[in-house]
Amino acid sequence: MGFALATILAGCGGSAAGTSASAGHAAATGHGRRTVRQHASARPAQLRYHRLYALPAPLRDPAYATLGPGRFVLIGGLSAADTSTSEVDVGDLTHVTQVATLATAQHDAQAARLGGLVYAFGGGSFSELDHILSFDPARAALSTVGALPAASSDSAVTSIGTTAYIAGGFDGVNWKNTILAYHAGASSASVAGTIPVGLRYAAVTAIGGRVLIAGGSTPTAASRAIYRFDPRTGRTTRIGTLPSPVTHGELAPLGQFAYLVGGRGNGASSQTARIFAIDPATGRVTTAGRLPAGLSDAALIPNGARSLLLIGGLESSGSVSADVGELTPAR
Repeated sequence: MGFALATILAGCGGSAAGTSASAGHAAATGHGRRTVRQHASARPAQLRYHRLYALPAPLRDPAYATLGPGRFVLIGGLSAADTSTSEVDVGDLTHVTQVATLATAQHDAQAARLGGLVYAFGGGSFSELDHILSFDPARAALSTVGALPAASSDSAVTSIGTTAYIAGGFDGVNWKNTILAYHAGASSASVAGTIPVGLRYAAVTAIGGRVLIAGGSTPTAASRAIYRFDPRTGRTTRIGTLPSPVTHGELAPLGQFAYLVGGRGNGASSQTARIFAIDPATGRVTTAGRLPAGLSDAALIPNGARSLLLIGGLESSGSVSADVGELTPAR
């Protein structure tokens, strides 16, 4: 989204339900019954936060992706002065290093790792962008590899295999309700499905071979809806409801559940410290911990199967965070 509007809006392998055929097979074998019972009896972890270190400068709304356990990349974002940044930083559990520079400073893009490359989609500078960027962490090399069907910022992105799914967004006028599919190495993306309403700043992750979409901003207000998109059928189904509206939050998988961390409501300073666990099979939402303070517009990155890394973000005070922290299951 454009810089002025960005200022106003302050931002920017679990198990899912099987098909009827697989359920029938499970009933016939008995193994499926044990799997279903195990999932039904599973309980989400309570996550505890501890700070690891500080970024060289505060940051919010970067595009980000995992590079493997304990490693990540941050692309662009907004500084504490509310200006777009051009840095590409690679980090681990102890520090970050700038490794490349964007040709155009930007924010409100999102990214996904497909194979050995990271792809970032759209974003905002002084207007919406349509480019698809590729970052090669092995060579610290950036390139433009294609373009979206239309310029867009404020989308949510996740990946399954070598396909990225780009949910919602904003084209400068309209809230988008599309789910685009981008295949690694392609020059553009195509429509794979839709969301029942135009949505910006949603939280999204892939779990159990499906795409989970939680909250976000509709044209009228922050959303409570939880949707599940199945790439095999192209269908989007509402499976649950958040306890309260959440937009500008982050979603990531850990074990059998997806965790919604932080975000805010309709107010620009209504950041929440709450962490929710979402069951991707049923849509059931349970409380799973709290952050030290309310936070939105952060990066949330799986650290293998052991924890989630929480980076930067916007606090309710209006301060931009420089903290890199870890969310680990309570023992």
